[in-house]
Amino acid sequence: MNDLFSASGLSEGAPQPLADRLRPQTLSDVVGQDHLLGPDGPLRRMLEAGRLSSIIFWGPPGVGKTTIARLLASETDLEFEAISAIFSGVKDLRAAFERAEARRSTGKGTLLFVDEIHRFNKAQQDGFLPFVEGGIVTLVGATTENPSFEINGALLSRCQVMVLRRLDEDGLGLLIDRAEAMEGQKLPVVPAARAALIDMADGDGRYLLNLVEQVYTFAGKGEPLSVEAM
Repeated sequence: MNDLFSASGLSEGAPQPLADRLRPQTLSDVVGQDHLLGPDGPLRRMLEAGRLSSIIFWGPPGVGKTTIARLLASETDLEFEAISAIFSGVKDLRAAFERAEARRSTGKGTLLFVDEIHRFNKAQQDGFLPFVEGGIVTLVGATTENPSFEINGALLSRCQVMVLRRLDEDGLGLLIDRAEAMEGQKLPVVPAARAALIDMADGDGRYLLNLVEQVYTFAGKGEPLSVEAM
């Protein structure tokens, strides 16, 4: 199965970063996107109705776009296939659509996650239309740019745009709590340094966990790190 690890050249056997080890396993574990996933959120209503439409996720890096797409596929029993517009071209798209058509012939649907979808040009974006319209794929695109300007109108009209928010202080703090539980020890920093890590992350959960992993790596068993030592 294609995914963003193979697209980026990262081996599945390589040591996993903390952010990947802490990737939510259920939608209820996702932090900071209750406006989409809460009881009255549009994604939750889609799942309850059993009708997942094609979606464009618009939001800053590190807020859960890839994770939510993967979990949506799991919740709806769709095959998850991911490509990145940074690493993929027309040949990769064609192969993905061919695999989706083959699955459909056996009764299996495909959720095609396209990271950085705005990087595909107009002709490439137009290529999605017959496969979305024909139900061959349920498209979930992710973009950090305003879809109104970066996504073709024809494709945009066939998708629901959902805005993901930067993680707030409470959400980032919860990620640190989860990291501490996984590592089996408190983050070795003084309280002011913990707050500084949250400020440095600027709402990006993945970046925060990368910082936390660095702290665990370099702090060792010494005294808790201060702000100046970071």
